[in-house]
Amino acid sequence: MRLKGRSIGFAVTGSHCTITKVLPVVKQLVEVEGARVTPVFSEAVAYTDTRFGSPKSWKENFERLTGNKVLCSITETEPIGPHKLLDVLVVAPCTGNTVAKLAHAITDSAVLMAVKAQLRNSRPVVLALSTNDGLGANLKNLGLVMNFKNIFLVPFGQDNPQVKPNSVVARMELIPATIVAALQNKQIQPVLVAYS
Repeated sequence: MRLKGRSIGFAVTGSHCTITKVLPVVKQLVEVEGARVTPVFSEAVAYTDTRFGSPKSWKENFERLTGNKVLCSITETEPIGPHKLLDVLVVAPCTGNTVAKLAHAITDSAVLMAVKAQLRNSRPVVLALSTNDGLGANLKNLGLVMNFKNIFLVPFGQDNPQVKPNSVVARMELIPATIVAALQNKQIQPVLVAYS
């Protein structure tokens, strides 16, 4: 139980096809690592039906796994900062849109407010990328964010370079190890890995 008693925010953004890959990680953080997990949803996850699932089913799954209500608004996540509610905040999956907004200090969603609130306390934020343009138009934003103090990346790689050469996805199973390192103010290495 490497994270026993730790309070972890787990923010989920709109890479809907990747959300099922983080559910086992949330379960591991709670049941194996002993963490208290608070889920946070971007508006895209909280209110958009897709072929990958409904907002109702995502909320039910995350609330069942964590035992905590999903935070879905800026007003619900704003207290993370002044009350120092989290030891670490994970954004998984973290879309290119989220990276771009973070790089340019745009705080227009529950997830971005949670990140801003966490960073104001100089506490770690762990990003687990899932974006089709990580090595394209969003590469400059990723470069900026990688150099932000208190931002740590889950190791990532190209998930389908022949078909989607700019697409990158984090190795979601490495989220717990990345959290442990981030809590020691260390970036897990290597950051660039083979995806499969």
